[in-house]
Amino acid sequence: MHSNSFKNPRSSSLSFTALSGVRVSPSISARDMAPKPPSTGLFVGLNKGHIVTKKELPARPSDRKGKTSKRVHFVRNLIREVAGFAPYEKRITELLKVGKDKRALKVAKRKLGTHKRAKKKREEMSNVLRKMRAGGAGDKKK
Repeated sequence: MHSNSFKNPRSSSLSFTALSGVRVSPSISARDMAPKPPSTGLFVGLNKGHIVTKKELPARPSDRKGKTSKRVHFVRNLIREVAGFAPYEKRITELLKVGKDKRALKVAKRKLGTHKRAKKKREEMSNVLRKMRAGGAGDKKK
Protein backbone atom coordinates (compact mmCIF):
# COMPACT_ATOMS: atom_id res chain seq x y z
CA MET A 1 0.00 0.00 0.00
CA HIS A 2 0.89 3.66 -0.03
CA SER A 3 1.45 3.82 3.73
CA ASN A 4 4.67 1.76 3.39
CA SER A 5 6.12 4.12 0.79
CA PHE A 6 5.68 7.16 3.07
CA LYS A 7 8.78 7.80 5.16
CA ASN A 8 8.72 10.00 8.21
CA PRO A 9 11.76 12.35 8.06
CA ARG A 10 12.06 12.40 11.85
CA SER A 11 12.39 8.63 12.12
CA SER A 12 15.40 8.31 9.84
CA SER A 13 18.23 6.14 11.13
CA LEU A 14 20.73 8.95 10.47
CA SER A 15 19.23 11.31 13.04
CA PHE A 16 18.92 8.46 15.56
CA THR A 17 22.59 7.57 15.14
CA ALA A 18 23.58 11.20 15.51
CA LEU A 19 21.58 11.46 18.73
CA SER A 20 22.51 8.12 20.25
CA GLY A 21 26.07 7.70 18.95
CA VAL A 22 29.25 8.61 20.79
CA ARG A 23 30.25 11.31 18.31
CA VAL A 24 28.14 14.46 18.47
CA SER A 25 27.40 16.79 15.56
CA PRO A 26 30.01 19.54 15.08
CA SER A 27 27.51 22.27 16.01
CA ILE A 28 27.34 20.98 19.60
CA SER A 29 30.74 20.12 21.03
CA ALA A 30 31.22 17.78 23.96
CA ARG A 31 32.48 20.61 26.20
CA ASP A 32 29.21 22.56 25.73
CA MET A 33 27.05 19.64 26.89
CA ALA A 34 26.36 18.69 30.50
CA PRO A 35 28.10 15.51 31.69
CA LYS A 36 25.91 12.41 31.50
CA PRO A 37 25.27 10.74 34.88
CA PRO A 38 26.58 7.17 35.24
CA SER A 39 24.32 4.27 34.32
CA THR A 40 22.51 2.48 37.14
CA GLY A 41 22.77 -0.99 35.63
CA LEU A 42 18.98 -1.27 35.45
CA PHE A 43 17.21 -1.45 32.10
CA VAL A 44 14.53 1.06 33.15
CA GLY A 45 14.64 4.50 34.68
CA LEU A 46 16.28 7.83 34.07
CA ASN A 47 19.90 6.62 33.88
CA LYS A 48 19.13 3.17 32.51
CA GLY A 49 21.70 1.00 30.81
CA HIS A 50 24.44 -1.55 31.24
CA ILE A 51 27.46 -0.27 33.17
CA VAL A 52 30.48 -0.04 30.86
CA THR A 53 33.91 1.58 31.02
CA LYS A 54 34.32 4.36 28.47
CA LYS A 55 36.98 3.70 25.85
CA GLU A 56 39.45 6.58 25.63
CA LEU A 57 39.87 7.47 21.96
CA PRO A 58 42.93 9.28 20.58
CA ALA A 59 42.42 12.80 19.24
CA ARG A 60 41.51 12.93 15.57
CA PRO A 61 42.84 15.51 13.12
CA SER A 62 39.23 16.54 12.42
CA ASP A 63 38.89 17.62 16.07
CA ARG A 64 41.18 20.57 15.29
CA LYS A 65 38.78 21.85 12.61
CA GLY A 66 38.15 25.57 12.88
CA LYS A 67 41.10 26.36 15.14
CA THR A 68 43.40 28.98 13.62
CA SER A 69 47.10 28.23 13.84
CA LYS A 70 49.63 30.70 15.29
CA ARG A 71 51.04 31.46 11.85
CA VAL A 72 47.64 32.17 10.26
CA HIS A 73 46.72 34.39 13.22
CA PHE A 74 50.01 36.30 12.86
CA VAL A 75 49.59 36.75 9.08
CA ARG A 76 46.00 37.99 9.46
CA ASN A 77 47.03 40.49 12.12
CA LEU A 78 49.88 41.71 9.91
CA ILE A 79 47.56 42.19 6.92
CA ARG A 80 45.06 44.04 9.14
CA GLU A 81 47.87 46.30 10.35
CA VAL A 82 49.12 47.07 6.82
CA ALA A 83 45.84 47.26 4.89
CA GLY A 84 43.61 48.69 7.62
CA PHE A 85 39.84 48.35 7.64
CA ALA A 86 37.44 47.97 4.73
CA PRO A 87 35.07 50.93 4.14
CA TYR A 88 32.07 49.04 5.53
CA GLU A 89 34.08 48.19 8.66
CA LYS A 90 34.93 51.89 9.11
CA ARG A 91 31.24 52.72 8.81
CA ILE A 92 30.37 50.10 11.44
CA THR A 93 32.95 51.58 13.83
CA GLU A 94 31.53 55.09 13.27
CA LEU A 95 28.01 53.83 14.02
CA LEU A 96 29.26 52.10 17.16
CA LYS A 97 31.01 55.32 18.28
CA VAL A 98 27.70 57.23 18.23
CA GLY A 99 25.91 54.34 19.96
CA LYS A 100 23.88 53.01 17.04
CA ASP A 101 24.50 49.31 17.64
CA LYS A 102 21.36 48.15 15.85
CA ARG A 103 22.16 50.21 12.74
CA ALA A 104 25.72 48.82 12.78
CA LEU A 105 24.29 45.29 12.90
CA LYS A 106 22.02 46.04 9.93
CA VAL A 107 24.93 47.43 7.87
CA ALA A 108 27.06 44.40 8.72
CA LYS A 109 24.23 41.99 7.89
CA ARG A 110 23.68 43.60 4.51
CA LYS A 111 27.39 43.37 3.66
CA LEU A 112 28.11 39.92 5.11
CA GLY A 113 24.88 38.08 4.35
CA THR A 114 23.95 36.38 7.61
CA HIS A 115 22.86 37.56 11.04
CA LYS A 116 25.45 35.37 12.77
CA ARG A 117 28.36 36.79 10.74
CA ALA A 118 27.04 40.31 11.29
CA LYS A 119 26.90 39.85 15.07
CA LYS A 120 30.45 38.48 15.05
CA LYS A 121 31.70 41.42 12.95
CA ARG A 122 29.95 43.98 15.18
CA GLU A 123 31.53 42.36 18.24
CA GLU A 124 34.94 42.37 16.53
CA MET A 125 34.61 46.07 15.65
CA SER A 126 33.48 46.98 19.17
CA ASN A 127 36.55 45.13 20.54
CA VAL A 128 38.76 47.11 18.15
CA LEU A 129 37.15 50.35 19.39
CA ARG A 130 37.63 49.28 23.01
CA LYS A 131 41.32 48.57 22.36
CA MET A 132 41.74 51.90 20.56
CA ARG A 133 40.17 53.75 23.51
CA ALA A 134 42.33 51.85 26.00
CA GLY A 135 45.45 52.50 23.90
CA GLY A 136 44.47 56.15 23.31
CA ALA A 137 43.87 56.78 27.01
CA GLY A 138 47.35 55.43 27.80
CA ASP A 139 48.99 57.77 25.25
CA LYS A 140 47.25 60.90 26.59
CA LYS A 141 48.67 60.37 30.09
CA LYS A 142 52.29 60.54 28.83
